[in-house]
Amino acid sequence: MLGGTFDPVHLGHMRSAVELREALGLDRVHLIPAKAPPLRGEPSVSPAERLTLLRLGIGDTPGLFADGRELGREGPSYSADTLASLREELGSEARLVMALGHDAFLRLAEWHEPQRLFELAHLVVVDRPDYQAALPVALRELIAGRESTDVESLMARPAGGLLRLRLPSRMAISATELRRRLAGGLSVRYLLPEAVEARITAHDLYRQE
Repeated sequence: MLGGTFDPVHLGHMRSAVELREALGLDRVHLIPAKAPPLRGEPSVSPAERLTLLRLGIGDTPGLFADGRELGREGPSYSADTLASLREELGSEARLVMALGHDAFLRLAEWHEPQRLFELAHLVVVDRPDYQAALPVALRELIAGRESTDVESLMARPAGGLLRLRLPSRMAISATELRRRLAGGLSVRYLLPEAVEARITAHDLYRQE
C-alpha cells in the first residue's frame, strides 16, 4: 500500500512505486488516493479526478494498481481502516506492507490508531534527502523493538515490523511546487507522466489555486 493525496501524481510517486516493488519483491503495489486526508487540507482537485490521473500515470506499468477503495468511504481516510480492508481481502498470512515517506513517518504517532497499523502490516519508511530531523519521543516509543535491518527478516512474518529503505532514484519532486507551477502556467515537463500532464492541460486543472 502506497497512499497519499496524489495531488497531482508525479514521476516521483511512480518511480518510488516501481523501486519499492523491486526492492521488497512485492507481487503488486496498490497506490491509494486519500479522499479526505486527516492531517492536511482538502485537495483542490476532486478524489475521482485524482484517481483518474493516477490511472493515467500508471498506464500499463506491471505490478502497479490504482486502488480507489478510500473514495467510497465516508469521513477521514484512515490508513488503519484501509489496511484492515486489504488484510481482509488477502488473508492473515499475506505479507502486507504500508510504505510512507520519512516526512509522514515523523508524524506517525499522531495518526489514528498508530499501533493498529503494525498489527495489520509492516511499515517501510522511504528515506527522503530533505528530511533529516530527529525522531520525536512518542515515535521512538511506538517503533521500539520493531526495526528490521533487511528485507528478508522483515518478510519472515506477515506484519509488525519496520524497515527504513533508501531507494535508488530518490526523486525529490514536490507536489506543492507542481501545483504552484501549474497555477502560474509554468512548465511541468519531465515532472509528470505525459498522460497526466495532457489531461491536466486539457481540463485546465490546478489553474485556479
